[in-house]
Amino acid sequence: MTDDQRKETHFGFRTVAEEEKAGLVHGVFSRVASRYDVMNDLMSVGIHRVWKTAMMDWLAPRDGQHLLDVAGGTGDVAFRFLQRASGARVTVCDMTESMLVEGRKRAEAGRLADRLAWVTGDAMKLPFADESFDRYTISFGIRNVTRIPDALAEARRVLKPGGRLMVLEFSQIPVPMLQWLYDRYSFNVIPKMGEIVANDRDSYQYLVESIRKFPDQETFATMIRHAGFGRVQYRNMSMGIAALHSGWKV
Repeated sequence: MTDDQRKETHFGFRTVAEEEKAGLVHGVFSRVASRYDVMNDLMSVGIHRVWKTAMMDWLAPRDGQHLLDVAGGTGDVAFRFLQRASGARVTVCDMTESMLVEGRKRAEAGRLADRLAWVTGDAMKLPFADESFDRYTISFGIRNVTRIPDALAEARRVLKPGGRLMVLEFSQIPVPMLQWLYDRYSFNVIPKMGEIVANDRDSYQYLVESIRKFPDQETFATMIRHAGFGRVQYRNMSMGIAALHSGWKV
C-alpha cells in the first residue's frame, strides 16, 4: 500500500496509519497493566465500581449463560458476573497478555477458576466460532479499537440469537460547562497522576485523549444499530462521564 492509499485513524490526538494503532495501544496497556486497577480507582475516585455495578444490574446475569468479556484483562467485570450467577461461565479476551496475567493474579481468579477462561485475542477478529456466547461485554475498551464497526460486527457474529451486547465506555457530558470542568480535570490531573503512580505520563495522556475522540452517546448508539443489533438503548452514568449501551442480536 502506498502512502497515498494508506488508511489513517487516531491514536489519541495523533493521526496514525491503521496498521500502527494496535501496536501502539498494546504498548500502552503493557506498560500500565501492573497499576491499571489502582489507577482506575484513583482517576474515578472509585466511581468506576458503581458504574460496573449498574452494568451488572442491567445485564442481569443468569445461571447457564456464557459471557464473553472483551478487553477485560484484569477480570473486574468477569468476577462480578460470576458472583451474580453461580452457574454461569466467562471467557475473558484481551489482546494484551500482561493484562491477562494481572487478572489471573487476583484472588477471585483462583476461586472461580473452574468457570473462567483467559484468551489472548483481537476484538476485530475474535478467535471464537459463530454463535458461541449468550452475552458480550466490553468495558472501557472499545474506544481503543482501530475499527469500531469491525469490533461490533464480531460481537454480533459470536453472539447466539437473542444474545446481548453491553458496552461501558467513557462518553460526553451534555452540559457544556460541566464538560469543560471535566476536561480541565482530565488533562491537568490524570496524566500527572499517571506519572506519579505508574511512572508513565504519556500512556495516561493518550487515555485522556482517546476519551475525547470517542463518539457521543447517540452517535455510538447509531453505530450499534448499523452493526445489526436491535432494541438499542443507553443510560448515562454520572451525568454522561460514562455511558452504558445495550443491544440485542435479533
